Amino acid sequence: MALDPQLKDFLDFVNSTPSMASMTPAEARTAFRTMCVDLRNPDTLVEVGAIDDDVVEGASGKLAARVYRPKGETAAPTLALFHGGGFVIGDLDTHDAMARAICTGADVCVVSVDYRLAPESQYPAAAEDAVAATEDIKSRLSQFGGTDLLAVGGDSAGGNLSAVTAQSVPDLAAQFLIYPTVDVHGDYPSRTDNAKGYFLDMETMAWFINHYAPALPEDEALSPLRGRFEGLPPAVVLTAEFDPLRDEGASYAAALRDAGVSVVHRDYAGMIHGFMDMDMISVAAKAARDDGIAELSKLLATLR
Repeated sequence: MALDPQLKDFLDFVNSTPSMASMTPAEARTAFRTMCVDLRNPDTLVEVGAIDDDVVEGASGKLAARVYRPKGETAAPTLALFHGGGFVIGDLDTHDAMARAICTGADVCVVSVDYRLAPESQYPAAAEDAVAATEDIKSRLSQFGGTDLLAVGGDSAGGNLSAVTAQSVPDLAAQFLIYPTVDVHGDYPSRTDNAKGYFLDMETMAWFINHYAPALPEDEALSPLRGRFEGLPPAVVLTAEFDPLRDEGASYAAALRDAGVSVVHRDYAGMIHGFMDMDMISVAAKAARDDGIAELSKLLATLR
C-alpha cells in the first residue's frame, strides 16, 4: 500500500530539517519536545479522569512518574508505560498524549515512568530502571488501578523495555509493544526498504544505539528477541508498514506465538514509525492508534 498521503507534508518537513544524528543529545531532546509538546494543539489531547505526579523506585534511586487515571470510580488494571526515544530522548511530557489515549481508550490506570537516559546513563540503566519500576508498581497496585492486573507497554525503545520487563518480572497480565525495537543485531528487509525518509531512519537508529549501548552486547536485555518466550504474558504488538523496525516487531510476535503465547499483531498499512502520536495530522494514524488501543482493551477485558 502507498504511504498515507496525510503524512507526506510532515515527512517533507522532517526531511528538510537537520538529522537528529547531527545533533547533540541535548539538542535532540529539545527538538523532540518542540515537535511533541510545543507544536501540539492542546485541544487534541484526550481527556482522562485525573493526572497526578508521583515517584517510583528505579534501579539506583527514585524516578519521576505520572499517573493517569480513567474516569469513574471503578477499579481498573494498571499499565506501566515506558516512553520511546531511542533510550536518549523523550520524557513524560513528550508522551503525555499517548498516555492519555491509552488510559481512556483501554480504561487503564497508566503509570508513565521517566527512566534514566543515555548517554548520561548507558545500557543497562534503562532496562534495569524499567524492571525495578515495574516491580515497585506491582508491589502497590492498590495505589494505582486497584485491581491485581499489571501490564507493561511502550513505544519503540519503550517497547524494548516493556519486552525486557515482561521477560524479567513474573505474573504480569499483558504486554503492549508499539513498534518495538527488539533485535539490535538483526538484519531485516524493512531496515533496507525503509532506511531513509520515513521519520525514523537507520542513521538515527545507529546514533541512538551508539549513545545507549556502544559495546553492542548480544544479550536479551538489549535484544529481547534473543530471550525466553515460554510462559510470557499475552501480547498486543503493533507495527507500521513504512518503519525500519517493522520486521523485527513482526518476528517478535511470531516468536511469542511459536512459544504458545497469545498474540495479536497489527501491521498498519501506510503508517510510519511514531504514528501513535500523529493523530493531529493524519486521520489514518488516529484510526490506527485507536485500533491498537482497542486491542489492548479487548485483551485486558478477557483477564478481568
